[in-house]
Amino acid sequence: MATGTEGTGASPTEYIVHHLTNLSSGEGFLTVHWDTMFFSIGLGLVFYTIFRRAAVAATAGVPGNLQNFAEIMVEFVDTQVKDCFHGRNELIAPLALTIFCWVFLWNLMDLVPVDLLPMVASWFGIHYLRVVPSTDLNSTLALSLSVFGLILFYSIKVKGPAGYAKEFLFHPFKTDNLLAQALLVPVNLILAFVETIAKPISLALRLFGNLYAGELIFILIALLPWWLQFTLGWPWAVFHILVITLQAFIFMVLTIVYLSMAHEDLDH
Repeated sequence: MATGTEGTGASPTEYIVHHLTNLSSGEGFLTVHWDTMFFSIGLGLVFYTIFRRAAVAATAGVPGNLQNFAEIMVEFVDTQVKDCFHGRNELIAPLALTIFCWVFLWNLMDLVPVDLLPMVASWFGIHYLRVVPSTDLNSTLALSLSVFGLILFYSIKVKGPAGYAKEFLFHPFKTDNLLAQALLVPVNLILAFVETIAKPISLALRLFGNLYAGELIFILIALLPWWLQFTLGWPWAVFHILVITLQAFIFMVLTIVYLSMAHEDLDH
């Protein structure tokens, strides 16, 4: 487990701040978190490599362990898409599979002892390192905004610009009375705007909040005596396996649901 502040001379506050500080450069909007970029891209390549090897080695005969794993994951995601997505779009299933596996790998890094990789990085002169991409709001917001971009794209593509605009003007409140409808349009606009903006924000904050809290608890456990670290760390790690899986699943399902809504016409 983690070593905490033993032998470092750092106070508990300094230790916590150090572990919650990204390896970054630049200032303001141009700040780049290099550790988040490195682990996000690296874990994406891990996902790509595993599934590409499974696809290349796929056989109609007796499948190997890697092929069995890939088929289980594909069938699992395919079931969720069939249950939640009511349109026709060949992009949705691969997108859902990518999101689930990628976010799961992000979250899985939270189970690495908090001092291990930062200690290794310090040997190479890297003094700050955060290894869990989903504890960086920039990464979760970037992923949710990517999904949001697809929502807007398919909403306009499927319904047309006029049809999409009608959803803002005439939903959720609609009446045949022209005067009453004119009065309801501003209300509909406000509600539709809030509903639309809430989708990427809720996706990003839900994932970030749960994993940030989990990381902080691991850091606090690392401040305890070594025998308490083991006693409290393992139960929390076992419970956290459920959290990291559930958060990846929720992000995937909500992505499917939101894209399904983008393919639906509210007037029918």
